[in-house]
Amino acid sequence: MLEKRRPSAGRGLLIAGTILLALGPVMVTVALVSLLGSYTTVTARQAMEPTYRDGARVVVERIGGTAVRRGDVVLYAMPSRYQGLAVMQRVIGLGGDRIASVDGSLTVNGRAVEEPYVKPADIGPPSPDFDVTVPPGRMFLMGDNRQNSNDSRYFLSEHSGTVPTTAVQGRALASATAPLVLGLTVVLGVLGTVGGVICLVIGRRMRTRQRSAAQGFTAYA
Repeated sequence: MLEKRRPSAGRGLLIAGTILLALGPVMVTVALVSLLGSYTTVTARQAMEPTYRDGARVVVERIGGTAVRRGDVVLYAMPSRYQGLAVMQRVIGLGGDRIASVDGSLTVNGRAVEEPYVKPADIGPPSPDFDVTVPPGRMFLMGDNRQNSNDSRYFLSEHSGTVPTTAVQGRALASATAPLVLGLTVVLGVLGTVGGVICLVIGRRMRTRQRSAAQGFTAYA
């Protein structure tokens, strides 16, 4: 009569450990590369209140200027402005758009613009009137806190106040869901890697004990 073969102790743990140890580092690497390469955070200033409070950390998606759309809040830098430091402002118009403001009433291509994000005017200097057409490949920007934003309105002598789209470094995200998911993936990958190591260690110990027990049984048989 054939002897019934005993199930290998720790086999399930060894299989699980191998899978986790293979997938965990891959998850961490892919998520980290995507997270660090696609997103960053910046500190908001008063010019973007009330959309972003002064000192708030804002998640920014790294994009090129070709991805910019009217209404986006972008991070950009120009050597000739703000000492070359990157700033956040809202895109009001792009190449070909005619932008005008009279007594604070803004129009784009002849149509009034609804701006629920703009901070209600406080006592302060009046916003300058202007009427400009944005050159191709450039953008006209303004802060949401119009009474405290040194934006395109105050550089009208330089390309009608506009900025090249190539100066864009990123776009502020309305939701941080995507980077949060990537961050969670990194955590899960690390936990999976650690769990894989633990499974392998325990599985190998169980197998070693089974072999030792089997050898002892054979010696006394």
